Amino acid sequence: MSCLLEMKNITKTFGSVKAVDNVSLRLNSGQILSLCGENGSGKSTLMKVLSAVYPYGSYSGEIYFAGERLKANHIRDTEDKGIAIIHQELALVQEMSVLENIFLGREYIQYGVMDYNKMYLHCLSLLKQVKLDIDPNTKLSSLGLGQQQLVEIAKALNKQVRLLILDEPTASLTERETDVLLAIIEDLRNHNIACIYISHKLNEVKAISDMICVIRDGVHINTLSAKMLTEEQIIAMMVGRELTDLYPTQPHQIGDEILRVENLSAWHPFNKHIKRVDNVSFSLHQGEILGIAGLVGAGRTETVQCLFGAYKGKKQGNLYLNQQPITVDNCQQAIKLGIVMVPEDRKKDGIVPVMSVAENITLAALNDFTNWLSMINEAKEQQTIVDAIQSLTVKTPSPSLAIARLSGGNQQKAILAKCLLLKPKILILDEPTRGIDIGAKYEIYKLIHQLAKQNIAIIVISSELPEVLGLSDRILVMHEGKLKANLVNQALTQQNIMEAALRSQHYE
Repeated sequence: MSCLLEMKNITKTFGSVKAVDNVSLRLNSGQILSLCGENGSGKSTLMKVLSAVYPYGSYSGEIYFAGERLKANHIRDTEDKGIAIIHQELALVQEMSVLENIFLGREYIQYGVMDYNKMYLHCLSLLKQVKLDIDPNTKLSSLGLGQQQLVEIAKALNKQVRLLILDEPTASLTERETDVLLAIIEDLRNHNIACIYISHKLNEVKAISDMICVIRDGVHINTLSAKMLTEEQIIAMMVGRELTDLYPTQPHQIGDEILRVENLSAWHPFNKHIKRVDNVSFSLHQGEILGIAGLVGAGRTETVQCLFGAYKGKKQGNLYLNQQPITVDNCQQAIKLGIVMVPEDRKKDGIVPVMSVAENITLAALNDFTNWLSMINEAKEQQTIVDAIQSLTVKTPSPSLAIARLSGGNQQKAILAKCLLLKPKILILDEPTRGIDIGAKYEIYKLIHQLAKQNIAIIVISSELPEVLGLSDRILVMHEGKLKANLVNQALTQQNIMEAALRSQHYE
């Protein structure tokens, strides 16, 4: 294989901070290199240098692509060379068709008129290449996230891509969609297209990669053959220490029942004939970590949204808090009762992106800092913010920084800080570590156990079965809206969970 890309001694600074410090890497045609590191390690910055989001002259070092010195001033320059980047947040226009998205800015024009027929035929060919059997005129917003990801790859292929950069491409995909995507990447390798793959999912990294490059705190740690490395060795290089137990169990007492759910049902907000939650009953105890497992669409999120008053459709059933019947019609009622939730989609539902880290942390608890004249005690608020940032190790240059500029893991820790200020009796965590690096995951796992020791009841939803098994005292298994199993977590395996989900009858 011939050398396609060589980055030599790349350094990128922001003020006095070195985001990337003298990093070099090399990639051959048809090779897949995975870039691993914690959030904030410099991976995305390095790729923004390569794709000219940060143009030539804004960094030091040299880039060679296909044997030529690359001095790109704009992302269009790198695309013209055959370098395409697909960000975790897809750069597609929801109101346009698939065809319009794929050819946006690269339309076939003849005599001043778009050659629609030529674009349509070529679009069909591109969609076939990414195994997407849809009409090119399909509106993008009607597609699922996995299908949109494939459209983004088709768009890259339309640019005659020679190097495809994928940044957390499977963070929001189902297991089946992930399998399809990885198969397509394998096929691109067979067509001599190189890939740089960024992911926190180390099982994918091991499965798909030829080489693995680890960056920590902006510094290149090592680049080795994927076959030579175990997941444990990758983690050790990423975090700079051994994580002998990824799921740090701490003894905690499980107390009396705090919440009982009886015959909970919830209907689709728009299609009243579809039940998203179907006659679900369970209990939750003080100091217990209750996991909820199941395939995507099992009704897990809808169930906890009903408990938090956030579900938008019709619902019915009985809730009891400390043996007393309660009604939860909205989030305000839930919070007053001591029920608090960290939502699945932190960017949409968990933060206000333009507000600062500090403002996000105290936003839901402003009444605690307000006197009878509705004036905020700023000194008390600022001290609370400092204490929260320190106790949850939120890495931010300043509390006044916009929260959108933090890494995913630090955004999640800020959301947890906000929730803990509400002094919850019951804390619901929906996909608490999605898109978060291994080090931040470990810190959140430790926090969950610390909270359980403080007698807080915790519900954890996760699509990662090892995470559910590693954290939970007891596991509810859901499938198609129904509760299929209620299992004490003693010697349970992933196979046990999947078998329970697919059985026809409920069992314990």
